[in-house]
Amino acid sequence: MSGQGREIELKFLCAPADLGAVLAAAPAGDDECRELISVCFDTVDGDLQKAGVSLRVRESNGRRVQTLKRGQGMSREEHEADIESLAPDPSLGPLPDLLPQMGPDVLKPAFHVRITRRQRLIRLGRTSIELAIDLGEVQGGAGQAPISEVELELKSGPPAALFEMARELSQAAPLYLSFDGKSSQGQALVAGSRPQARRKERVSLSPDATAAEAFQAVARGALAHIAGNAQILREGPQEDAVHQLRVAARRLRSTLSTFAEVIRGERADWVRGELRWLARACDDARNLDVFRAEILRPAREMDTQPRGFEALCAAVEAARRRAARKVARAASSQRFRALLLETAAWVETGGWLEDPGLRKPRQALATAFAAEALDRRLKKLGRRGRKLAETDDAARHEARIEAKKLRYAAEAFSSLYPQKAAERFIDRLKGLQDELGVLNDVATAEPLVAGLKLDADAAFAAGELVGLKAAETPRHLGRAARALERLRETEPFWRR
Repeated sequence: MSGQGREIELKFLCAPADLGAVLAAAPAGDDECRELISVCFDTVDGDLQKAGVSLRVRESNGRRVQTLKRGQGMSREEHEADIESLAPDPSLGPLPDLLPQMGPDVLKPAFHVRITRRQRLIRLGRTSIELAIDLGEVQGGAGQAPISEVELELKSGPPAALFEMARELSQAAPLYLSFDGKSSQGQALVAGSRPQARRKERVSLSPDATAAEAFQAVARGALAHIAGNAQILREGPQEDAVHQLRVAARRLRSTLSTFAEVIRGERADWVRGELRWLARACDDARNLDVFRAEILRPAREMDTQPRGFEALCAAVEAARRRAARKVARAASSQRFRALLLETAAWVETGGWLEDPGLRKPRQALATAFAAEALDRRLKKLGRRGRKLAETDDAARHEARIEAKKLRYAAEAFSSLYPQKAAERFIDRLKGLQDELGVLNDVATAEPLVAGLKLDADAAFAAGELVGLKAAETPRHLGRAARALERLRETEPFWRR
């Protein structure tokens, strides 16, 4: 038996102790328990991983099935076929296109997955949903990692039914929406590294994509960006993961603004508000991390530190620990779980997809939509960036926000245009953003210090060091002005 199509499913992380409660809360159905052993394959250079593809051979009850999955979000491309061997067949599905001119031995075992799967087929009218509860481990390299997941796969019926089921099960136990397959854990083990902060992945848009499809692709990437970093922060503090979580929330908010005419409505407003809450939950931690990196660490290298320096360092570290706990609470909260689930439901099945008033912008070609959106962003930055050296901190902060929004939009749409031209423009935009970021760090340092409620000696040290940093403002203003001028001299890649 073989086949290809699209797998429509939701995956959730769940504590092992809560798996029983999830199963008990689910509607009755046909139950089955199976032991599943899977071997995941890739080339030595990880070509499949780089292409966003996972390939496995799974054995259960004497049957061997080769499965290739590709894509992100609740709907993924899936190619499945029965095979005789424990090794994959490189002639099946899209593998010949993914691995051109390579011999049959190019695919090597990368890692193993062993799970006990409790499975239930739930029938509700014309809707059929398969609930799978997986408990086991992934083994790769010299390590192993536990697996404890809940999956909901739509067999028949409307996709919205998956989210309804997920809402029901979420009442029984904390379920964290996840966008990473078991292959992600295996790849990390093979690399021999602890979980690293999740960075944004490049969105690849088809030249004939509509504006609606472009929004969904960008939003899915941002949600995966949020979910991956929140998972790391639930396990322990990590400075870069805080930064990336905050960036991801702001990036998705900016995406909502860019696509406002496609997705407008009350639900979009709710998502914006919840993303603002999440970003603000990270603000203290991120600002303190920047203060330590940009002010305290350089001061440590000075021949002589100001009086009260050690007391200042201790106060900042105590505040960082408090701020890290605040981020962890947010990433573990029911509010965060609802944000992920409800935003994903809105992106995939929301009313904006059927609203007749939004049909025209929704069906516009992404290339035409992108050009107009990027032009608007560039004009706004031009207005905000006038006379940077003569404006105040608030005005420069507004220019920095517009630079960020333009960069987020440019990166989202860049795959529609020649790569080198897009990279050149984005690099110059990043240079401007970096200089404006330094100026913003100086502007926020003083109120940050005031909020620490320092004793006299620590306050003296803070004043001295912030003053030294502020003395660099004219130099960074000059750099920002030159970066803006270089950007103005760069032809916008979407106008070529």
